Amino acid sequence: MQSVPIHVEHLSKTFGSVRAVDDLTFTVRPGTVTGFLGPNGAGKTTTLRMVLGLCRPSSGRAVIGERAYHDHQRPASVVGAALEATGFHPGRTGLAHLLAYAPQTGVSNARCREVLDLVGMGFAADRRVGGYSMGMRQRLGLATALLADPPVIVLDEPANGLDPEGIRWLRGLLRHFAEEGRTVLVSSHVLSEVQSTVDDVVIIARGRLVHASSLRDLAALAAPETYVESPVLPRFAALADERGWRHRPESAGIALAGPTPAEVGAAAYASGVELHQLTPRGVSLEDVFLRLTADQPRPAAGEVA
Repeated sequence: MQSVPIHVEHLSKTFGSVRAVDDLTFTVRPGTVTGFLGPNGAGKTTTLRMVLGLCRPSSGRAVIGERAYHDHQRPASVVGAALEATGFHPGRTGLAHLLAYAPQTGVSNARCREVLDLVGMGFAADRRVGGYSMGMRQRLGLATALLADPPVIVLDEPANGLDPEGIRWLRGLLRHFAEEGRTVLVSSHVLSEVQSTVDDVVIIARGRLVHASSLRDLAALAAPETYVESPVLPRFAALADERGWRHRPESAGIALAGPTPAEVGAAAYASGVELHQLTPRGVSLEDVFLRLTADQPRPAAGEVA
């Protein structure tokens, strides 16, 4: 399988006075599943549309391999994409939908039935799409993306409408694609939905990049915390700085990443710093995700909230 990365470089998009995407830069590596994450309205779909040549950037660029999407001689043979599960003619059967795309992608009619079987939709090949469930339409969209057996796969919220069994199936399929060396980019607004699948994460909020790393590095931010309240918080913050403890203000106190409550209590006692609360807390990946996306400054006038 050909190795084709995706490079997003200083990508921005403005719609009138609305800045939907703001100077995004990240890379999606071949042989990995990358989760493109952010709350609803963060700019994920707009970014994917620019990657796929459906929307012209205001500045910056997105390239697949070494070219923009529309500069590839046959883009569908390089990138398979499914951005929404609603763009189907309700009167067509699932098979007829794929047969309509086959000439554009240069594949045979037999390939259409093959991909329907691959996504578990062979049983519904001759049923009209208007009678499909949301999960079935998601699978048909994926089948369309896979018609030309592309090395790059881009999916926008592909788990929407899938039942738990379908989500497990999707995870296995995406993992298989990565093991084949394909470049897989999957968007979601819920980290827990993709954390069992992805290798890398790119997190945006209000159109801006807030974190990009491996999932393992993101998980390192989920170390247990200790929450402290004190009538002399500035003195305690100075003590934390002396000890090299990472900390941030929270509610009426300070949250520290790393030290145990016993270590914090002992240090405060030795320094004569009075504590009113000393509480251990577990931190999940979802907590980290929410913190990263919530810590962004409020958008200026005209930006997407």
